[in-house]
Formats: sequence, structure tokens, C-alpha cells
Amino acid sequence: MKILHISAECHPVAKVGGLADVVGALPKYQNRIGHKAAVIMPYYKTTWVERATGRVVFTHQLVVDGTTYLAEVIDVDNELGFPLFVIRVQGLTDRAGVYGHQDDALRFIAFQRVALQWILTFETLPEVVHCHDHHTGFIPFMMQYCPEFDKLMSVPTVLSIHNAQYQGNFDKSGVAMLPRFRESRYGLLDWYGQINPLAAAIKCAWRVNTVSPSYMEELKEQANGLEGLLRSESQKCVGILNGIDTETWNPKTDEYLVKNFTIRSRAAGRKANKEALCEEFGLDASKPLFGFIGRLVWEKGADLLPEAIEQALNEYDINIILLGSGASDIEGQLEQLKFTHKGRFNAHIGYEERMSHQVYAGADFLLMPSRVEPCGLNQLYSLRYGCVPILRRTGGLKDTVVDIGDGGHGLCHDQTSVFDIVYSIGRAEVFFREEKQFKTNQKQMMEIDHSWENTAGTYVTLYEELQPKPVAVKTGKSIKK
Repeated sequence: MKILHISAECHPVAKVGGLADVVGALPKYQNRIGHKAAVIMPYYKTTWVERATGRVVFTHQLVVDGTTYLAEVIDVDNELGFPLFVIRVQGLTDRAGVYGHQDDALRFIAFQRVALQWILTFETLPEVVHCHDHHTGFIPFMMQYCPEFDKLMSVPTVLSIHNAQYQGNFDKSGVAMLPRFRESRYGLLDWYGQINPLAAAIKCAWRVNTVSPSYMEELKEQANGLEGLLRSESQKCVGILNGIDTETWNPKTDEYLVKNFTIRSRAAGRKANKEALCEEFGLDASKPLFGFIGRLVWEKGADLLPEAIEQALNEYDINIILLGSGASDIEGQLEQLKFTHKGRFNAHIGYEERMSHQVYAGADFLLMPSRVEPCGLNQLYSLRYGCVPILRRTGGLKDTVVDIGDGGHGLCHDQTSVFDIVYSIGRAEVFFREEKQFKTNQKQMMEIDHSWENTAGTYVTLYEELQPKPVAVKTGKSIKK
């Protein structure tokens, strides 16, 4: 099956969140099970892209609301396990930074339009176009209702919602950025007086999935205004749990670790990584080490972390390390804690790939007090590396981690609150001291298989359900297909 993934992110090309990890792994594993999956994404001025080589395979003069932009599709040389194509629209996508520009709506609409113009030139059309999040949300609409793309009308589309909090909506005057469409279909774009690409994609895609079953159900009750839409479209919606790339995330071969390890050698390997991590950040390796990796935003419960960290450090004999960036007020509070609790708490404001791997390999526990977590990958990485996740039961976290008290391998709580976070840290400290049980739990965690091998085929099954079925033709003697 020929599959085209269209996304704003793809690891390691450009990464802001978990979307990049999914798009950087799913097509690779789909290719391994015998399909032909490729990725189309915008060109950004990232270190990875600037160093890459490739060749231009398509050029186009795109006219958007009276302005002409030169565009090209580049086939990028890579060893990612799938063909990668980046679209450079001069003056729009060829900038540093993935998101956060004032003209993001124009940037991503231009990207989507060029992608479809290129697909029109294919000798053989894809059997499915798989769109990811609102940045590609107009593609299902344009393929169905823009005359210039009528050739693509019969190609099935799938939308994956990685985070419904972000919908990309803009003023209705921005409809001029889209190509000419059948005016009777304007209602598919409109959402309470604005243009909402995520809502349009939910309405127009042949199938919609979220990245965990629980998140799909949660969105029907709380989806930043899209609850009713998702309930009305529920017949085409499904939750498919994410996997992880077990080659990139493998403690046996991980190049970022101080000492590699397997399940059998986990004690020595994790001890070496913990000692190196604590030495780098001025912490005591003999104490339980708690880590946090993520964006410092409300959805992650990060606004509660400064108070929770301070209370936990005052109550328990532990160390905490944090890796992340986000809201400036949270960053400021964490910087202050570095001085008031020097030697027991430290933070790296920003993101560094090497450091994230070392936290999974060296920390004893990982904090994930998320309010919203569509799937979550951090808890899957932590399980893979023997780092016990401490998390709130929501979305994909609820689907992947069961509390040790219920026969599982993590520490779970039901509310995102300072009390729940601190209480769970206290439970973790006690568990850490139960050495035999703690080590057995580490072994069992690392044996859990959350690889993409288990999930890639689930998506293919979804695609196959959308393929045209043979039409029975009745003859005089028999029925032929």
C-alpha cells in the first residue's frame, strides 16, 4: 500500500512535541511490514535540514490571495527508513522556528496547497493520505471540494489528532488563502464564525483517530469546543495507541548514555548513568532521583511544579531534576528553586536530546502530572529504560500505566494537584527503599513491549477498510467480481 504522511513535524528533522516522534517512526515501521510510506513536511531552517542534501523533484508558482510564491519539493537524502520530502515556499516555510510566526495560517496553507499540487503529478496516486493535526487540516477539504484537486477526490484521507487543544483557527477573511472551492461547502470550514482547520478536517477526513483510546473518549467531553462535533462524527472515529521507536530508544545501543545496559545489566548501567547525571547537576546519587521532561505549560501540570517541588524537598530526602521550557513565570520560579535548594534540585531550561535520554536512564522516577495527555511518549520511554513513571490517570497515560497497587508498574493519581504530586512522590520514596520489589519492578517494566511493530499494522488495517471494494456484476450464469 502506498501511504503519504503529511505533517508539520518529523523527528529528527524538526521537533516541538510528540507529533515529531510519531511521524518519525510510524512510516519506518509501515515500510518494514511491506508497505510504501513516505513523509511530506515543510522546509525549516533547522540544523538537520541545513546539513542535509537532496534534489528538487517539483517546482511550482503558488498564487495565494494575489501574491505569487516560488515553491519547490526536495527529496532529502536520509537514513530514516522512509522517503522524506520537504516543501520550501520562499518567504514562508524557509525560516527558523516551526511555529509562532504571525502568518502561520498562511505558511501552512501554502505548504498544503503545494503538497497537493505535487501529488497531482504522480503517475500512481497514493492509496491513502494520512494528515497529522491542524497544520494539515485543509487537505481533506481541498481534495474533496476544490475543483483543481478533483483528481484526488477518490483518495482516502485519515486525520490523526495528536492534541486537540491546538486547532489553528483564524478570522473568516482568511478564507481567501484557500484555492477556489465549491461555495456550497463553506460551512465545512466555518466554526462559530471563524475558519477552523482542525474542525474542517474532522468533518472531511474519511477516518479520524486519536493517539490513544482514552483520549478519544475524553475529547467527546472536553475538546476545546469540538466536543459536539466529535460526538456527531463518532462513527468514523477511533483511538489507536502510539508506539515508540525501539531502535532510537534502546538502552543497549543508545549513543547518548554514559553506559549502555540491557535488562540483565540494568543495575550497573543505570547506576553509572545516575552517577554521571548527578555529577553534572550537583546532586547526590545515593538519594532517590525524580525527573521531569516536558514543556512547562498548563496541559502538562507544570504550573504546579514549583510549589510541589518545594514541598516535596522539604518533606522527603530526595533529589529532583527538570528538563524543559515554556511559560516564563514557571521558568523563573524554577530558576529560583535552583538557588534555594542547591544540591537537591537542578533544572536545565530548554531541551537537549542527550540530556533527555540520560534522565530516562539515570532517574529513578519520572513525573508526569498532566492535565491533558493524548498519548504520552515519555512514560513509554521511561518504562523502556527502567525509570518508574509517576503520573495522573488521563488519556494515554491511563491506557499505558497501571499503579503498582493494582498489579502494575507505575505510581498513579487521579487529580492534577500539588497534594497529589507530593503524595505520590512520598509513595515513591517508600517504594525506592523496598529494594527487592523495586528492582523486580524495573525488570518487569523493561520487558513491556510498546514498540511500533504492534501499532503500525493497526493503521494499515484502518487504511485497508477505506479501499474501494470490488463491485459484484450480475451475469446470466453467475456473479463475477
